Formats: sequence, structure tokens, C-alpha cells
Amino acid sequence: MSTPPNAPTDLGELAVRPEWIDYSGHMNIGYYQLAFELRAWALFEPMDLSRAYRERTNNAVFALESHIAFLREVREGAFLRFEGQLLGHDAKRIRAFYRMFHADEGYLAATNEVIYVHIDLDIRRSSPLPPDRAAALDTLWAEHKELPWPDQAGSSIGFSKKK
Repeated sequence: MSTPPNAPTDLGELAVRPEWIDYSGHMNIGYYQLAFELRAWALFEPMDLSRAYRERTNNAVFALESHIAFLREVREGAFLRFEGQLLGHDAKRIRAFYRMFHADEGYLAATNEVIYVHIDLDIRRSSPLPPDRAAALDTLWAEHKELPWPDQAGSSIGFSKKK
């Protein structure tokens, strides 16, 4: 997975599995979250914030909040391509944005915005990222900070009230 500079990070592909299909013949909403999570490691692993980091340090990154926008359906067997974009970070938190594309047809199928927090598993509380992991985030931020802000980022659920 090679990503050009100043582009979202290429997180690879996966196929829609038969068990992810609901009675309407498309991917069930719960499996969108799973698909995003299965590819999110590709954003965190190069910064050493994945399983090996947890096993070595007993620290981890937990999701605090997630918002998925379902833009177009996907069906069994479709190949999905994922991109990740860092939207910001501070001493304890990471804000990331993911895009799910239909790999063959190219359309944007869904987006997922997540806020993560760094956790010390010994005390089960938030804790600052170690300086070397913060530096890794700074490096990615330098690549992503000039990217366009995603249309769906920061959105909330709502609709107009009828009078």
C-alpha cells in the first residue's frame, strides 16, 4: 500500500462477506462498522499504535465516539477500498476519518469518523501518548493537515421538524 504525499492513507481492500448480508440483500449496518475497524489497523500500525504496542506497553487506543454515514449500498462479494485521514490529535486523543469506496465502481459507499483516546490499561484511564507515538502522529498530521476537510466530518444526526 503506497500512498502519495499529501493524500489520505491507503488502507487496502476487503470483500463483502456472505454473512454480512441482511434480509434486504445488502451489507447490514453493523458490518459497516466492522469493515471500517478491520481496515483502521492499517492507519495505526505504521505509527506503532496497534496490537504489538498494546502487548509491549499495556496501553491502547480506544474508540470514544463513531459516526457512520451510509451513502450507497454494497452487496455480497463487492470489493471495498478504504482510505484514512487524520483530522487532528492532542496529548490523549486522535480524530480520524475513513472512506469506504466500491473498489470496482469507484463510488463512495460510506464514511466513518472516529475519536479515539489513549488508555493506560493498568488503571483503565486515559493517559497522554508517549512522546515517540505523539511524534509519529505529528508526522502523519504533517502529511494530512492540508487535505480538504471531508464533507461528512463533524456531521450529526437530524432532520427538519415539521410544523
